[in-house]
Amino acid sequence: MIRPFAKDDALLADINAHRGAPGLRLWWLGQSGFLLHHAGRYLLIDPYLSESLSLKYAATDKPHTRMTELVIDPARLDMVDIVTSSHNHTDHLDAATLLPLRAANPGLQFVIPEANRAFVAERLGCPPAWPLGMNDGDTRDFGSWHLRAVASAHEQLDPTPAGLHPYLGYVIRTGRYTIYHPGDTVLYEGLVEKLKPLHIDVALLPINGTLPQRRVSGNLWGREAAALAHEIGAGLVIPCHYDMFEFNTESPAEFIAHCDKLGQPHRILQHGEGITLP
Repeated sequence: MIRPFAKDDALLADINAHRGAPGLRLWWLGQSGFLLHHAGRYLLIDPYLSESLSLKYAATDKPHTRMTELVIDPARLDMVDIVTSSHNHTDHLDAATLLPLRAANPGLQFVIPEANRAFVAERLGCPPAWPLGMNDGDTRDFGSWHLRAVASAHEQLDPTPAGLHPYLGYVIRTGRYTIYHPGDTVLYEGLVEKLKPLHIDVALLPINGTLPQRRVSGNLWGREAAALAHEIGAGLVIPCHYDMFEFNTESPAEFIAHCDKLGQPHRILQHGEGITLP
């Protein structure tokens, strides 16, 4: 099993060491999960910090065998102000992660696609009014954090009859920094046009691709993630959604090769590794 760059006490020490430090700091926590810090406040994106899927599918024909050790118990992340969920799949909406997080952070604000409100309330056993719902094009301010929702296609857009999108990415602005995290998505017509005017500094993009034999909804391939980052003018692109489950992963080699070909700045992180933007 892959050992994270930092985990448990070492990861927590790194998080605490950067509390209040200048610049934007982000850590990859595995799968699509990222912790962001700026100006003393923390935002957590799509955390999956449990063994729930490995346990759920252990005795099935689709085992979710973990590849990388868990980086931290979510109950230890007691500094989080905001957490987001992009859609209802468990690696992006995990009760075994979110319930300990909420207990550790009594004032936690939770952002979800409005389309998923009833599902979220049932999965978490929370009051339906607690999550803060968004839809494609909506914006919300959370103190120094500004969020814009952008529809994702996993693998289709699948809006409800009322026009609510169940898969959302978020463009997150804080200080001078703009970060894009799509959750899970494939390319779709109009996505580049939505993102390019927003001047993305960092794009956090999935690279595990789409293979029907996996029997799960797919994502960008590495070459597509590199091209998307290049087309929207991202200052930096960081890949994610790999090295978590044996049946649903890809090497970042294709992503790296295409970034190099395009001249697209990129950074490969290990689970539990952080990077600071000046």
